[in-house]
Amino acid sequence: MDKLPSDCPYPGCFFCVMKEANPSKRRASVLKFFRELPSQDDDGQVLPISSLWNTAMAHPNDPEFINLGIFECMAALIWKGLKNRRWLSHDQNIYIPYYAAHVIGSYTMNMEEFAERAVRAGVIPPLVELLRGRLTWVEQRVAVRALGHLATYPSTFPAVADHGEVLELAIQLASSSLEIVYSHFYQFVDRRLGYHCDLLTRGMGGAEMESRKAEEWASQLQCWSLQLINCFAFKPEFLHDICKPEFLAKLPGMWGGLVNENSPAGVGLLRTICQSKLGRGHVASISSVLESLCNIARSSDDWQYMAVDCLLWLVQDPSTYHKVIDKIAPTLIDLADISTLGDYKKLGDTIVTVLQECMQQNGNSRNSISSHTKEEIDELLSFKQKLKSEKNMPKEDLHIKQAAALVVKLEGNSLFSSGNIEGAAAKYSEALALCPMKSKKERVVLHSNRAQCYLLLQQPLAAISDATRALCLHSPLNRHAKSLWRRAQAYDMLGLAKESLLDAILFINECSQSSDPDLSLRQNKVPDYAERLVKKQMRAAWLFRESSLKHGGIHCEGDASDAFGQEADDSEWETVSESDGEDDERREADDETEWKSGGHRGDAYEKS
Repeated sequence: MDKLPSDCPYPGCFFCVMKEANPSKRRASVLKFFRELPSQDDDGQVLPISSLWNTAMAHPNDPEFINLGIFECMAALIWKGLKNRRWLSHDQNIYIPYYAAHVIGSYTMNMEEFAERAVRAGVIPPLVELLRGRLTWVEQRVAVRALGHLATYPSTFPAVADHGEVLELAIQLASSSLEIVYSHFYQFVDRRLGYHCDLLTRGMGGAEMESRKAEEWASQLQCWSLQLINCFAFKPEFLHDICKPEFLAKLPGMWGGLVNENSPAGVGLLRTICQSKLGRGHVASISSVLESLCNIARSSDDWQYMAVDCLLWLVQDPSTYHKVIDKIAPTLIDLADISTLGDYKKLGDTIVTVLQECMQQNGNSRNSISSHTKEEIDELLSFKQKLKSEKNMPKEDLHIKQAAALVVKLEGNSLFSSGNIEGAAAKYSEALALCPMKSKKERVVLHSNRAQCYLLLQQPLAAISDATRALCLHSPLNRHAKSLWRRAQAYDMLGLAKESLLDAILFINECSQSSDPDLSLRQNKVPDYAERLVKKQMRAAWLFRESSLKHGGIHCEGDASDAFGQEADDSEWETVSESDGEDDERREADDETEWKSGGHRGDAYEKS
């Protein structure tokens, strides 16, 4: 390589090479740089590697460096860091294996051709060594990311699978990643490795920012491990290793947290598993997983449709439906009014058809559905038949039914105000029976009002069912503020922190956009009762909660409700129509104003 100007302190400087104006000379110089870099021990090597990291992140589809040997160079640098600890501890070389693995992952995340080049360059063995934990969790994070990208493509998956320990390591990492990050970094502020802190914050923050980023990276470590496992789950020969009961039972709890909401995490892997008959058999045998799938299917989670897929596939499979129908049917019935969700254009119709087929199949089978489930399905089918008959009903008759339902609803409101909650719930049920099926706005209010009654009667499951039906009927989907709040409270009663948290956050978002004076945020201030519930659930759903309890951390001492003092009791059970200053006085249920106006927003709900 030509001698560089004396003002450059690093011979063979990558930055000077990239300034070469002649394209042919520049390519030759870069090629030589990649070949020679792993064998050099000069100071300052981390600078060009970090520059390559930036380039790979900004231009992952650019083939220039791929054709000049960047994968071979990165693989050799990782091996050097693993084998030569003296070199690794010199200067800033400790950063190099991290950057090298990250470069490999960035260049292979979009282009199968690049992934094939990477495999031929021998990147998998050093990545597997990082995955084993030969260095630290920080390097494990970028190694599992890169291996996940390589396993995504049909042409490169076999090369990853040939390393038999990869799947087992990924399962172990998905199960223990949060505890690893907590115990090795988060727990002891004064013992954190300096280069970890630098990588997390880029030198731009103190301990608090380091902790926040560590939570985000821990979530990514878990979610990227699940992504790698997901690639194996599409292959039947690996399902036996994946579908171990103790691992499946943990999957619903792996949700990415608020810091990593773009990952389907555990429910995404469950969806892949449920696509195979073998996988459905394993999932159907674990009651806790079925219960969690039902909770996710009812929730306002972005991945709701994945849980719905799992439930439908389990019910449609003749070998599993008898095991699951009594557990799953109530959830599917609650969701039967959804029109569009994910790829489903008429989800409600699909649910009705599937449940109807189950009833027919049940008639030809020795194993019977429970009488209670059968009654619920029959009631749903009769409602759908009622909707069809209403299409041929004169408008005058529909108006009469609607007026009658309104009268009964007002009677329910009066009973609610006087403290007769059971009587009010009965009136709302009567009004629902009278109300035309196509009067969706009116039915939203009735279901939501009845959910409030069930809350006060300490019947959270019934409240969740009614609030879910209201949210499914509402347009846009899952955006009826009062139902969100009531379901958030019901989930809280059951100790379902994540579900309660998501609904409470959506409730606050809806209040910020509402024109209803009872709901709109005064001076952009979040209501105290909502803020308290969100804080409580953020603490209970904190990603490091279990690890903190196990290792004696200070964040989870005592019960979660202790976090906000003695005043956190009653105010969280206020109805959303109450002002911040009102406490124990029972308020009216939603009145006829909402009966006429229904929802507050007309924009379509789109999944992120």
